[in-house]
Amino acid sequence: MFGVFCFMEHKIAIQGIKGSYHHEVAEQLFGSAIQLEECLSFDALVASVTSGAASTGVMALENSIAGSIIPNYALIDKHNLHIVDEAYIRIEHQLMALPGTQIGHINEVASHPMALLQCKDFFALHPHIKLIEDADTAEVARRIAKNKNTGLAAIASKKAADLYGLDIIAADIHSIANNATRFVVVKTNANNAADCNKASLKFILDHKRGSLATVLNVLSDCKINLTKIQSMPVVETPWKYSFFVDITFAEQFFYSKSIQLLEIMTESLKVLGTYKNQLDG
Repeated sequence: MFGVFCFMEHKIAIQGIKGSYHHEVAEQLFGSAIQLEECLSFDALVASVTSGAASTGVMALENSIAGSIIPNYALIDKHNLHIVDEAYIRIEHQLMALPGTQIGHINEVASHPMALLQCKDFFALHPHIKLIEDADTAEVARRIAKNKNTGLAAIASKKAADLYGLDIIAADIHSIANNATRFVVVKTNANNAADCNKASLKFILDHKRGSLATVLNVLSDCKINLTKIQSMPVVETPWKYSFFVDITFAEQFFYSKSIQLLEIMTESLKVLGTYKNQLDG
């Protein structure tokens, strides 16, 4: 499911280029006529949004196989961006190369580290292939097409193969069939929509026994459903941790009450965004 947005003549920043999974999500959210700001790193994506070069950013936050992309939580927090929507898409990795290439001709495969991780079982069957980490799935596909690289293959989407004229030499090579990635939409302004029923929070607790358990009990008492919790060290203070959590709620009253209580119970509390739960129902 995807949130509903009115298309505006503004750029959408994505990690990667046309044909990437970020591109697919952006098109499904905003339509095919969007202007893209192609960024080869998440840092560049965030810089594009915070500088105003792009009005909106689409960035991956977690994968059902590889887990959370922890640094992206920190980027959203550090640069005071707001999560205003989320989207879940199925990831289907294809191995692609120049037309006429057979898998026995492939010496190296380059792709984003996440894509390589999600296809490790396939490559265990082809130990002669060297795996190389790269910035973006689709960018490797484009480079192979442009430079006519023989012996090199990319892991990318069907859309990338079509865009850059490559042959899919092995289809759906991801290790687990149900491979999905959660993406979030970020802006510099918060979401004021009335139908929000999900929130992303960051809080820091005192380093003492039971502090986290107490917070979780409060959320439960306020009829809040905790859907994700992720800890990250507070760099300035050894052995202290910040917690990034996603929560869902049925009533705004109970959400507001939980926020009031957490502001009292935590050393610091920050709402990273409120938005519509796209897994609801």
